[in-house]
Amino acid sequence: MRAFDSFNRDNYMDANISPLAGKLPIPSMLIDVPRLITAYYSEIPDPSILAERVIFGTSGHRGSSLTKTFNEWHILAISEAICLFRQYQKINGPLFLGMDTHALSVPAFASALEVLAAHDVEVMIAENDEYTPTPVISHAILTYNRNRSTGLADGIVITPSHNPPHDGGFKYNPPSGGPADNEITQWIEEKANAILKNKLKNIKRISFEKAKNASTTHRHDYLHHYVNDLANVIDMNVIKNSGIKIGVDPLGGAGVNYWEPIAERYQLDLTILNKTIDPTFCFVPVDWDGEIRMNPASPYAMTTLIEKRHLFDIAFACDTDHDRHGIVSKKAGLLPSNHYLCIAMDYLFKHRLSWSKKMGVGKTVVTTQMIDRLANKLNRSVDEVPVGFKWFVQGLLDGTLGFGGEQSAGASFSRIDGTVWTTDKDGMIAALLSAEITAHEKTDISTLYENFEREFGKMYFQQQNAQATLEQREKLKSLSASQITFTKLAGDNIHKILTKAPGNNEAIGGIKVISDEGWFVARPSGTEAIYEICAESFRDQSHLEKILNEAEIIVKKALTDTSTSGE
Repeated sequence: MRAFDSFNRDNYMDANISPLAGKLPIPSMLIDVPRLITAYYSEIPDPSILAERVIFGTSGHRGSSLTKTFNEWHILAISEAICLFRQYQKINGPLFLGMDTHALSVPAFASALEVLAAHDVEVMIAENDEYTPTPVISHAILTYNRNRSTGLADGIVITPSHNPPHDGGFKYNPPSGGPADNEITQWIEEKANAILKNKLKNIKRISFEKAKNASTTHRHDYLHHYVNDLANVIDMNVIKNSGIKIGVDPLGGAGVNYWEPIAERYQLDLTILNKTIDPTFCFVPVDWDGEIRMNPASPYAMTTLIEKRHLFDIAFACDTDHDRHGIVSKKAGLLPSNHYLCIAMDYLFKHRLSWSKKMGVGKTVVTTQMIDRLANKLNRSVDEVPVGFKWFVQGLLDGTLGFGGEQSAGASFSRIDGTVWTTDKDGMIAALLSAEITAHEKTDISTLYENFEREFGKMYFQQQNAQATLEQREKLKSLSASQITFTKLAGDNIHKILTKAPGNNEAIGGIKVISDEGWFVARPSGTEAIYEICAESFRDQSHLEKILNEAEIIVKKALTDTSTSGE
């Protein structure tokens, strides 16, 4: 029996758990890489079909070449649209271009560069064609733009994050350094789809060989610029001097070659469990639904590291583009994402003495209310926003937020001096912070959350996922409060039904139903063909299960009710 310990199936429940979950994939599950790449070039999307258009979710366009949702035409069209956007916004600094280790990232990188170079964009690509984590691109943009008001840089990250191996992803980061906001993505999406509809006529493009050798294409040492700056966001001396043993599993992602230089530069006792890069990801245990998914927040994908946790004082993993984290303690195993966000936020506001007293905390609508209770004690404000890290960008940039975190294991925070580090999720600093906390507190990190429970009471959180078509997801996204006719949730009066986040009054893209003793959020995933119900009880596990059961009933009734339309 595998021990998931504190992060067991009571914390992470999904419909129809696969019998393969937590085991290494069998050969028949592995992607056929040549077939995937061939489909990227040979399959032509039909823009009259909604699913085959360019669609920006919570973080860029994602899909698979096998389903005509991520093909060469998509990337050429999006790249052309980004060039037009840069001209429209007079963005004329360098564009930092990076990619992760998914199979479709390499051809998408080539397609993008062919268009960017044809437009004479100054493009910064990695030395030695190195893979580049998402936070490293954000860090590069912000570092370049510091103290500049003109000639600003922006970036593109080619990644579908932790999505399965058959997927590709493509996202744009404007000069603010983080994921583009809705206004920008809508502009790019509309232009790209118009280009698709026009069968790519009039786009500028040169051969990849010419693009790579163009005078506007430059090599950039992403790795050492990022690694050498880490001491300004993490107290590396505390970690080094403690002598703690650290384990890391890069899960075959873009940061795989970053961890050894980090260990050498800061003299850390750090062991890398697996340095393999293989686009089939055959070494990653299967996730809950039988898919290979490089998700460090999943107890199934993290099985290998969980089973080796006794070798380390603290261990962690990051997803494929290294913007998400998974923290494994020797005592408790994989920490629930909500637990670690609380630990990290509490520690940072207590120990970053240069941070402004006015700095607040950013959290998404699906993140635990324990954050609010801790923030209240720390006398810090909480901005509760919709799902998507783009909602934290401005706050992290202008210093009104010292920390931004989302339940799906994404976070970033300010430098030690209180200035901005990244405005995109950074799984590497979140992971390294767990080592700093372990070293500084001289205790197993899980005990810190136990202290919160003793003071504020225990929170019972759970997420359920179910497969959903694009049409079902669109319908859920447009639900209105008036479609929820129930007055009670698990026996308690419902006192709030939200379709907009209280922190910024932006649409949740679903609903949040709140009672005195708990809440649930139902929303479609912006990155996968599923919908999610996240719920939390302030009472007990039985009460949580009632909330989840009733949430499913409430959502299904609302989705099948044709008498009321969305807002």
